[in-house]
Amino acid sequence: MISFDTIANVYFIGAGGIGMSALARYFNALGKKVAGYDRTPSSLTSQLIKEGIDIHFKDSADHIPVLYRKLEGTLVVYTPAIPDDHQELNYFRKNAFTMLKRAEVLGLITRNKKSVAVAGTHGKTTIATMISWILSHTEASCSAFLGGISKNFNSNLVLHSQSEWVVAEADEYDRSFLQLHPYAAVITSMDADHLDIYGNLQELHRSFGEFITQISNKGFLVIKKGLPVDLSLLNCKVFTYSMNEMADYHASSVRLDKAVYYFDVNTPSGLIRSVSLNHPGLLNIENAVAAIAVAHQLDCEEDIIRNALATFSGNQRRFDVILKTEDLIYIDDYAHHPREIEATLRSLKELYPGKRITGIFQPHLYSRTRDLALDFARSLSLLDELILLDIYPAREKPIRGVSADSILRHVHIKDKMICRNSELLNVLKQKHVEVLITMGAGDIDRFIEPIKKIYIDRA
Repeated sequence: MISFDTIANVYFIGAGGIGMSALARYFNALGKKVAGYDRTPSSLTSQLIKEGIDIHFKDSADHIPVLYRKLEGTLVVYTPAIPDDHQELNYFRKNAFTMLKRAEVLGLITRNKKSVAVAGTHGKTTIATMISWILSHTEASCSAFLGGISKNFNSNLVLHSQSEWVVAEADEYDRSFLQLHPYAAVITSMDADHLDIYGNLQELHRSFGEFITQISNKGFLVIKKGLPVDLSLLNCKVFTYSMNEMADYHASSVRLDKAVYYFDVNTPSGLIRSVSLNHPGLLNIENAVAAIAVAHQLDCEEDIIRNALATFSGNQRRFDVILKTEDLIYIDDYAHHPREIEATLRSLKELYPGKRITGIFQPHLYSRTRDLALDFARSLSLLDELILLDIYPAREKPIRGVSADSILRHVHIKDKMICRNSELLNVLKQKHVEVLITMGAGDIDRFIEPIKKIYIDRA
């Protein structure tokens, strides 16, 4: 097993990814020399550069700094989304460098800690951040590797060197979560996704089943009620959670008052009363129930749980209120799966009844669009108006016959259109909107500030 003590330099291929950047920050905090490559500049890569991490944006072995071409003492971390013909990746392979996938590194970091791993095809970032925020209010505290930028921590990395606890997202892509052996785990959802990796839904479910067998026998699993997982082989404790179904942990007496949710949480040992959540969206009540279940099983005091959730500010790009005026509400969200989109839009409708909702959606991946086009269309039909951007390809090459129109033609609303990225801002300038939401996991976030400026200048 590799020892990080012998590593002086760490080079990241795909440094700007949310999971990779947390690891880059981790090694930077340890005093290692850190550098890397990413395909495009972003606000996150800009922040990493400010923190002293050397990042460039051209795939060329000539751009690898000399320090990181030293075989001894250099670790190369890469993401499976990097294509096999990547020049820098092949340089390190050809020269027999020590190379690990992101998930392998996370597995090594958490191996000697008590870890809480949050898994699921959606919802895991918010729940992991909630758990981390609650634990940070306790004497035990925690470290955390998050899949989003927490507004409370102002980072996707939380470091507490004296804590034995670490919270991490358990990513199902490429079966990455099988690198983790947590003390406790959460499973939020198991919807069809990453079928380019798994082939079919049954294989995805099987992989989740394998993941939960890696939970410590002394620990526990918190799982959304009704998920199709065989729990018979588990030796750890198991607790179910739900928003409003009868589960081991579920919410009751839910009410909304001036955009703040108030609710009680039923637990196996009684009622946790008067929880408040100032973070919008019905889906976040259920996320809070899951986080409360973990905190409750870790013996966190009820007042600590209440106080932490009352001050929880959420994550960037998770039901993120960008602008709110008398005439306009603009929200940005990472939703890129049909179930996420549906939950987000239903929450919007509850928060802003009677308001016309305009959505801008950027599909992510050709394979996901091909596999889930009809489901995307059903979810997006909850909008009053849809502006659909071209597919963000990420790691993929185009698939013949698959385009944004694969979704649009099945959307059952009158006001719908496909828009090129280069035309989006001009299109918005011509429209009057009441509630606007941008959604997607690609580079749609680069439009946030320009869109915000349009409406500030118009005011």
